[in-house]
Amino acid sequence: MKKPILFLYTLFFLTTMFGQEKKQAFKSGEWLRYKMSYSGFLRAGTAILEVDEVEFNGKKVFHTKGSGWTSGMISWFFEVDDKYESYFDKDTVKPYLFKRKIDEGGYKKHVHTSFNHETQKAYVQDFIRQKDSSIAFSNVQDMLSSFYFLRNKDVSKMKKGEEIVLDMFLDSQTYNFKLRFLGREVLKTKFGKIKTLVFRPLVQSGRVFKAQESVSIWITDDTNKIPVKLKASLSVGSLRAELEDYKGLANPFLKK
Repeated sequence: MKKPILFLYTLFFLTTMFGQEKKQAFKSGEWLRYKMSYSGFLRAGTAILEVDEVEFNGKKVFHTKGSGWTSGMISWFFEVDDKYESYFDKDTVKPYLFKRKIDEGGYKKHVHTSFNHETQKAYVQDFIRQKDSSIAFSNVQDMLSSFYFLRNKDVSKMKKGEEIVLDMFLDSQTYNFKLRFLGREVLKTKFGKIKTLVFRPLVQSGRVFKAQESVSIWITDDTNKIPVKLKASLSVGSLRAELEDYKGLANPFLKK
């Protein structure tokens, strides 16, 4: 049970994605709240994503925050309290600073990563291990900037089975992250029927990620490209994330 919950939270913060390049898919003030549940009825927790325009090192940037925590019966045997932050360029979405502070059933991480795009070096501060390191990188996104970067991609002509690929820097390593397009679907939600694009995330196997997971993500087929549902199938039941509330969208929320 623990590994699927961890993977669901990790994927959730990676997969708010896809807009069109001619229109900005998000703006300062966007706020999204999601209900996490087991098999669609037992509440497992909450996740919130928000973005604001701030000043960072003398320039205007986007500052995004992601937080997730377990609640109810799930938290009795497996408690999650995750916080992520990213500061990235308003135009290129290149990350400048990424903060990760998590507690997942006693597994803890507290890391800050600063990106120098001129030298292509990332300065990684690990506050728990009390270790600093400098790692070379090339054309990467961090865990949060990746989904805002992807939201501005034009996916209108994607065909079933095609993939979008990016390199994501996390925990001093670069991971190859893929999203495979599964097709289009009209999804029934609390907000009404919504046209969606369905994707499956595939990640490089290793200590942090597992290569094959039964996870599907439903994204609004409009200019916002926000996730409205994420489902991870388990041997018994499933774990889900469903859009519960929102505000500050850059474009109209289209409903069928």
